[in-house]
Amino acid sequence: MKVLIVDNSEVMREVLEEAIKEEFSVVAEAENGAEAIEAVDTYDVDVIMMDMVMPGIDGVEATATIKEKAPDIKVIFCTSVTQQERMKPAIEAGADGYIMKPFENSTIREAIHDVVS
Repeated sequence: MKVLIVDNSEVMREVLEEAIKEEFSVVAEAENGAEAIEAVDTYDVDVIMMDMVMPGIDGVEATATIKEKAPDIKVIFCTSVTQQERMKPAIEAGADGYIMKPFENSTIREAIHDVVS
């Protein structure tokens, strides 16, 4: 599986990459929704680990745009408990799953397996 990691926090992008790199290929990283949309046009992506709250184009808006272009790409939101109420718009935009921050490395890998199987 080829994974795109989208998060405005460099530290969170590193945490996600570290958690999945042994099992999945991280093909690109983006720090906002606009970069995520560009990355989908540039890279062959199977799964996106998407942050919800980012400056500019947020995760929900980026997901809606990406799903219009490439509906087969799976999107997993990485969100905090305080944002759980915002999951409904994310699902309506096309999210295939979500994990709650903070998370265990195994939870991230399981989420990817869940959406691709």
